Amino acid sequence: MHRLFTYVAVGAATFAIALGPGAARAAEPLPEVVELGRIVKFYDSVQFDHAGHLDLADGCASCHHHTTGSAPEKESCATCHRAGEPTATVQCADCHAVDPFTAEYLAAQESGPQWFHVDKPGLKGAYHRNCLGCHERVGAPTGCQDCHPRNADGDALFSAQAGRGAAPGPERHP
Repeated sequence: MHRLFTYVAVGAATFAIALGPGAARAAEPLPEVVELGRIVKFYDSVQFDHAGHLDLADGCASCHHHTTGSAPEKESCATCHRAGEPTATVQCADCHAVDPFTAEYLAAQESGPQWFHVDKPGLKGAYHRNCLGCHERVGAPTGCQDCHPRNADGDALFSAQAGRGAAPGPERHP
């Protein structure tokens, strides 16, 4: 009986270690599809196939950074990003500003530089850096409309730019 208990205890400990600090969150149901639509202006929202990407990523922290409880790379980051403590939310917009160029955001950044990463992009930049960077590495689609079709406002803008002789496309992306 003692030997059986030892095997069960070792197996349970191994399983808990394999799950890591995000195990509590992993027990929650994960969304199949996530709509990325906070910054929709010229394109429709992205219907992100979360379930389809789970097997492609090297764990949740690949996309969600410190929100999953992973240890920070720099000691100064431990003020906000404590190792082993997953955040209450993993939504990109909770850390990356929808509009990082507003007067309020820039004033907050200036008054409390310890709370802002120098290289932290806004929400649009975070999506594009994370998604496009991975898509380029694995040979997945990288065209603007591969993930989010242009809407009527986008069509009007690009048509107007083309009418003025400007080349429509990513190099003229709003």
